[in-house]
Amino acid sequence: MSVRNSTLGLIIAAPASGTGKTTVMLGLLRALSEDGLTVQPFKSGPDYIDPAFHRAACGRASFNLDSWAMDGGLLDAIVAEAAGADMVLAEGSMGLYDGVASMGASGNGASADMARRMGWPVVLVLDVSGQAQSAAATALGFRSLDPHVPFAGVILNRVASPRHERLVRKGLETAGIPVLGALPRRGDLTLPERHLGLVQAVEHPDLDRAIADYAAFLRTHADLDAIRSAAGGSAPAVLPGGGRLPLPPAQRIAIARDAAFSFVYPHLLEGWRRAGAEILPFSPLADEAPCRDADLVWLPGGYPELHAGTIAAAENFLSSLRHHAETRPVHGECGGYMVLGEALVDKNGERHRMAGLLGLVTSHAQRRMHLGYRHAELLAPVSGLAAGTRLRGHEFHYSTIVEQADAPLARVTDADGMEVAETGSHRGHVTGTYFHLIAPVSRGESQ
Repeated sequence: MSVRNSTLGLIIAAPASGTGKTTVMLGLLRALSEDGLTVQPFKSGPDYIDPAFHRAACGRASFNLDSWAMDGGLLDAIVAEAAGADMVLAEGSMGLYDGVASMGASGNGASADMARRMGWPVVLVLDVSGQAQSAAATALGFRSLDPHVPFAGVILNRVASPRHERLVRKGLETAGIPVLGALPRRGDLTLPERHLGLVQAVEHPDLDRAIADYAAFLRTHADLDAIRSAAGGSAPAVLPGGGRLPLPPAQRIAIARDAAFSFVYPHLLEGWRRAGAEILPFSPLADEAPCRDADLVWLPGGYPELHAGTIAAAENFLSSLRHHAETRPVHGECGGYMVLGEALVDKNGERHRMAGLLGLVTSHAQRRMHLGYRHAELLAPVSGLAAGTRLRGHEFHYSTIVEQADAPLARVTDADGMEVAETGSHRGHVTGTYFHLIAPVSRGESQ
């Protein structure tokens, strides 16, 4: 059960990836924060990286919202993090209506699901390069496709000249669509990327300066007052008996956290902490050992392939990990799973020795993208998660399995119920999966 409080919000969305919505999102977060507002950020979809940029922009933790992987109770519990904020800004993923074909717990994973559910109007970021009045047709289509999705207006991006802006505005005025900003083309206002999206926030050489530049750019070329006035909908305040964040798989959890291991969903860590678990971070890249009395060692995903030589030489980390695994659970996700194996082959074909706790060899020498939502039913326990537990998660990587000598950890299918070859594996106290856990499936929910 939940009730609604008065926190209003907006969703920053786009017709497609690559239109500049992250730049707009970060600029708005910083500009509104500079104006004295407490802004709660969210990220629609299973993105691992953007929430850290959101936090850097406004100083408040950002959380993923995923209508495919999360049931209504969990969505409400996460959105309740907006309590005490003046406004919500949620960044969409891909195009506004893009999701999977099959419905999940609360939708198909599209950003439009959250706009519908929460009543947060959509600010559509339109890349108008190469068109003028025709941009109105795109905006009109997105506004009209689903009348239950609230629509605030558009921010024009990559405007070539004042004349170009006038032509685009004329078309949108005819269509009755508000223009909330018009951003000139600026090649220097881009964030560096790599194969899984943006580089991580901790790797950006001067992130605070970059975000300050975005905020100044938005102040000059967008109507911040109109954007604030367009906010609508509400955020839920969870009452006793309502949804809650996921429970921890152990009491004392040593978790790898550095540039090679950072892909873990913020709502999981927050749920674990609130349930009383101790989160004990350590850095494999600094050759740190996990806490000796941890009940569980958790290796998140990340970019171990970029640091394979450093990890292979981190004897203190590797020997301590092996010692822990003799008596207590160790779990790895994606990059962490690869590090638990015998070896990792980098993109140049060089083989690096890993922990050897699983009979797994993975390679980046021949890139092949694996991407999508995952259902999983555990065939063996993962620390506090018993065999038979059903999970929802997401997989995104370019590595391939060369060898896998251990028993499968789970029966894994994609969003459409098709079997997936990457089942994870287990040996003794050690488990690993290629997918990143988002949430256990609640009782009574169909798989």
